[in-house]
Amino acid sequence: MADLSAMSITSDASSVPAEPTTQTPVTPVTPARRRRLLIAVAVLATVVLAVDQLTKVWAEGALVGGERTPLVGGLLGLSLIHNSGAALSTVTGMTWLLTIVATAVVVVVVRAARRIGSTGWAVALGLLLGGALGNLVDRFFREPGIARGRVVDFIAYGNVFIGNVADIAIVGAAGLIVILALRGIGLDGSREGAPGEAGSDRA
Repeated sequence: MADLSAMSITSDASSVPAEPTTQTPVTPVTPARRRRLLIAVAVLATVVLAVDQLTKVWAEGALVGGERTPLVGGLLGLSLIHNSGAALSTVTGMTWLLTIVATAVVVVVVRAARRIGSTGWAVALGLLLGGALGNLVDRFFREPGIARGRVVDFIAYGNVFIGNVADIAIVGAAGLIVILALRGIGLDGSREGAPGEAGSDRA
């Protein structure tokens, strides 16, 4: 009788459905795909860096510091400044600290890219890496000296702040990362909260 009871309990336990998982199993990313995604990150970062530096060279040659050239009324214009602080002119005079932060961002992005398995994350990391490098180049190689250089800003958004192409890339990366997080797409391409979808999300 005890044996029969044990068998009944075992049978009942085995009939209870398992709790659904909240994360779709990850399909391993092939080395070839990861290599393509890493190349995409590097190419996008290089393009952002090149465009950022070229537009800064243009701005310094074509614009006069302190003068504003309107593009879209008072909403958007061109105004050359050399920024020793962060966005919105905060942390002014602590350029060395911002240099350390930017360097840390670059290191984190490069390390994270080794686990990449999503096209969306490749775009986000490429934009973030290119933007961080764009401003980091200014910090290292512009006056008044290494790690204390001033960032060239020239795109004026109303009377709020003045930025550059690198800033646009960084903001774009941040927005894309938020979207990917809301969709539950992990850096490796896995997707959380979507049981029933086979494999991983490569978007």
